[in-house]
Amino acid sequence: MNLPITVNQQELLEILLNIAPVRPVYIWGAPGIGKSALVEEFAMEVGLECVSLLGSQLAPEDIIGIPQIRGETSEFLPPKMIARKEPYVLFLDELNACSQEVQKAFYSLIYERRIGEYHLPEGSIVIGAGNRTQDAAIVKTMSSALINRMFHVQLKPDVKSWLTWAYGNGIHPWVTDYLNQRPDHLFSEPPKTEEPFSTPRSWHMLSDALKEFGAGEKDIPIETIRMLAYGSISASHAGMFAAFVKQLDNKYLLEDIIKGDARWPEKPEDRDVLYFLAQSFRARLLHDLPEVKSEIDKKTQFFAHRGKSLLKELAQINYELAQMVVFTEDGKTLPQWFMIEIARDIPRLVAQEKGNGGKTA
Repeated sequence: MNLPITVNQQELLEILLNIAPVRPVYIWGAPGIGKSALVEEFAMEVGLECVSLLGSQLAPEDIIGIPQIRGETSEFLPPKMIARKEPYVLFLDELNACSQEVQKAFYSLIYERRIGEYHLPEGSIVIGAGNRTQDAAIVKTMSSALINRMFHVQLKPDVKSWLTWAYGNGIHPWVTDYLNQRPDHLFSEPPKTEEPFSTPRSWHMLSDALKEFGAGEKDIPIETIRMLAYGSISASHAGMFAAFVKQLDNKYLLEDIIKGDARWPEKPEDRDVLYFLAQSFRARLLHDLPEVKSEIDKKTQFFAHRGKSLLKELAQINYELAQMVVFTEDGKTLPQWFMIEIARDIPRLVAQEKGNGGKTA
């Protein structure tokens, strides 16, 4: 399932607070974006214990229990984990990874909050979650009967919300500083091949690894930083993160370059740093330049002027990186008025891209 409307972490928490007490809620979303953590946060907000069941590891008897003969009849005894006396939040994680038989066992539990003769304590809340088909995770088709028993919501990764959480939970400052500069790197879609990819969970994992190695407190070889990054997040992001760490001694180098107090690094051994700075420069252009030129102020006008000059300088050092700043396949384009000025002032950049079949303003 891929809903046309998505919500961030704060919006999802509001939905859970308002809807979950009266209707079961199902949370869709990619792996590692914080679905489980948000359910636990919700349980804390409402003052209930959170009991998690992992759908991919369940058999039907784990839900409905086992039969026991009492007199001339038998009854099913539900598992101790579910059969509680006090109200709680029952979190059915990876629910759409269950077999069809397990899904059937959930029908009455989700809709009527009961298993056989056992009813969940009054005030209990049922929440489900799972990945989407395109996430390359363990996903089985969810029956229409089960889908129709729940309210559905799709969570999207949100860097602002995650950074707010990260600052309060001891995430390594290299990670938070990097994602402040490259918020678009918080999440990448799961790849088709078996390799790490970037999610809030994998950045948290990288943070833990950095802290265990004492990064920031003692000198760590850049090769070690690269090993930790490539083992946690997307390869393209890992390379840029390592370059970011490499230039931490001059943390504000891009700002100095823009102001004219420094120049693009030209040494061959600094090519990874140059790549990181060029990517950050593109992100800065996309963020700071308005779509309409009439909205530009004096500060932005200076930045636009410097941007064209810096593109010329970058093209002299590495023409491909200069082209990358102007044209890329990420689906984002620089403002049309700025592209027109580039075509006028740096025609070679635009002319070659046209020759390669690229599109310009």
